[in-house]
Amino acid sequence: MSVTVEKLDNLERKIILALNWEDIRAKVNARMKVAQKRARVDGFRPGKAPLRIIDSMYGYGIRDEVLNEMTHKAFEDTIVAEKLKVAGLKSLTALEDADQDDEKVYKIAVVFEEFPEIKVGDLSNQEVTKFSTEIGDAEIDKTVDILRQQRTRFNHVEREAREGDRVIIDFAGKIDGEAFAGGTAENYPFMLGKGQMLPDFEAGIAGMKEDDVKEVAVTFPEDYQSKELAGKTANFTITLKNVSEAVLPEVNEEFAKSLGIEDGDVEKMRAEIKKNVSREVNRRVSEMTKDSAINALLAATPIEVPSSLITEEAKSMAARMKENFAAQGMDQKDLELPLDMFNEQASRRVAISLIMGELVREEKLEPSEEQVRNVINEFADSYEDPQEVIDWYYSDRKNLQAPTSLAIEQNVVDYVLGKAKVTDKVLTFDEVMGQQAQA
Repeated sequence: MSVTVEKLDNLERKIILALNWEDIRAKVNARMKVAQKRARVDGFRPGKAPLRIIDSMYGYGIRDEVLNEMTHKAFEDTIVAEKLKVAGLKSLTALEDADQDDEKVYKIAVVFEEFPEIKVGDLSNQEVTKFSTEIGDAEIDKTVDILRQQRTRFNHVEREAREGDRVIIDFAGKIDGEAFAGGTAENYPFMLGKGQMLPDFEAGIAGMKEDDVKEVAVTFPEDYQSKELAGKTANFTITLKNVSEAVLPEVNEEFAKSLGIEDGDVEKMRAEIKKNVSREVNRRVSEMTKDSAINALLAATPIEVPSSLITEEAKSMAARMKENFAAQGMDQKDLELPLDMFNEQASRRVAISLIMGELVREEKLEPSEEQVRNVINEFADSYEDPQEVIDWYYSDRKNLQAPTSLAIEQNVVDYVLGKAKVTDKVLTFDEVMGQQAQA
């Protein structure tokens, strides 16, 4: 059955489907008889109730079901016959216009969106930043210091509190002689000099000794998070209950063993740290380079994104966020997330997917088995038993989807880098680990 495709706004299209009423009635009657055999109606033997009674009980639902199935089947057949590139179905509307065919056919207006025509643009004028960094002894020393700080012990001392100490205090604050919400606590621990409390508050504690009591005036900043307190001055009564000095572990055999180096060899520990840090740093700079390359690809290839695909992606993003919140103990019933908040990011994701898909087809950028295996090996290398991880990926082809997608992305990035104007940018270790670089 040939149909006319009517162009509406943007990517929306409309076609009119016509279903033969005789075919509809035949399918409805067949299902009615099946329902008759299964129905148990008071006053009749099983399967013997008259069809008119079955019709009154189930007819509406059966007709609706048949029409829905036949409409979708006709639409699917039309997609194949007319070679339509359908991105999403927008609406199905029964037409009730009286014309000479109404008694013979059931007409439905189908509105759908087509995929946009995509032609990857010229990348030669696009600028891409290729990020990198170097890992040397200084970076390893910094990482070792972080690991030491994570294993800090606190020893009680009987001296004045100073920067770097952990103190435990009671405090009670008042504004104009009145207590306020959040202004009182007991046995409250924090580190002096780390910016955990307001500067006036910390400055008042510095120099106090255990069991000292002190009145400290603290002025809240004008941009303080609590508007009720912003710009106001509170008087705090502070009792210092404990002062403990931070003691970092020595970098020795015991420290190395605590990091999983069985024989306690410090040089082995440093080599393992360098390996792990390099892996993470390389992952981050690769992500930054990928973002820059994808931005160039999007800039060179502006496309119209089907709204139906944006909506579906936004729904998926909202569902994932709700799952994450639920995993943190939040009640999903209280999580009403408007899809509008995801639309911009969803539109970008869909555009990237469509453009990359076209580029992969045009330039034959599908990854080789070796490339996929290299991605898997990189995943596995961070686990205690790499072979067990590798075996899992190859135990089911579905498990290969993620590493295959990453290998495709890398091929796309390499393609863009080969076409665009590339600027190399070396980042410091702190910039990479702090994600401070901008693509």
